[in-house]
Amino acid sequence: MNFLLETFKVIGLTVYYLLESLVFLIVPRRKKNVSGEIVLITGAGSGIGRLLSLKFASLGATVVLWDINQEGLKETSRLARENGAARIHCYICDCSKRQDVYRVADQVKKEVGDVSILVNNAGIVTGKKFLDCPDSLVEKSMEVNIMAHFWTYKAFLPAMMASNHGHLVSIASSAGLTGVNRLSDYCASKFAAVGFAESVDLELRDLRRTGVKTTIVCPYYINTGMFDGCRTKWPRLLPVLEPEYVAEKIITAIRRDQEMLLLPRSLYFILPLRHILPVKVTVLFADYLGIFNVMDSFKGRAKKD
Repeated sequence: MNFLLETFKVIGLTVYYLLESLVFLIVPRRKKNVSGEIVLITGAGSGIGRLLSLKFASLGATVVLWDINQEGLKETSRLARENGAARIHCYICDCSKRQDVYRVADQVKKEVGDVSILVNNAGIVTGKKFLDCPDSLVEKSMEVNIMAHFWTYKAFLPAMMASNHGHLVSIASSAGLTGVNRLSDYCASKFAAVGFAESVDLELRDLRRTGVKTTIVCPYYINTGMFDGCRTKWPRLLPVLEPEYVAEKIITAIRRDQEMLLLPRSLYFILPLRHILPVKVTVLFADYLGIFNVMDSFKGRAKKD
């Protein structure tokens, strides 16, 4: 009897959730107010991190900027203040170092308060073939792209759980959902970021801390300089994304408590195929879409002397 009741409950809820999703496709969820929230963004000194910082600041949030680049932080802060934002706090933090994350996190909690929206955005890419990738860069990729997420969650999640209020945002990548040539360390770290965020989300649901939301962002290549030189074979289907467009979509996803955001929208159709089709067919399609060669002309962000 219990088995039948539980089965009928699952079927009923499945139908309800599917209808709910269809309704939200037609009538989008109302955007939540982030004014007064304390938003911490790692990698805020440039690229998507900078744009997210400016957008959150314009919405009335108190924004905490983390980056290893002091000049980048100063520029983001200057731009935010020029746009009328007053509640901006800058901290130099090397997210690859656990003790540095904990030290600066304690400083933020004392000087600003408990972070209620955490955006793990900082990331690096090597862009080399696996056997050409120096061990030190492999380790750095893992430290920045995933291990930093562990340390920031440890630092800020307890306060969110205590109040049952908060939002955890992981800026991962479409390379965290499928393998890509010359991105072995990057893919590994982004796969880990997606799995980690999903796992913590399930723990929060099990603990009835449903007031703490999770958003995982998996974009294709973004024109921030990080993947400079990369070329896409079918730009209408898989375009190199403009940063302003991506940042706006991320803000909207966060404010609507959207669990997963894929960009461009074509990924919602393309990526599930790899779990349905035979491996040889998915490899054939990957070759057709140009995935094998997208990194061939990779240069990356220019290094400053």
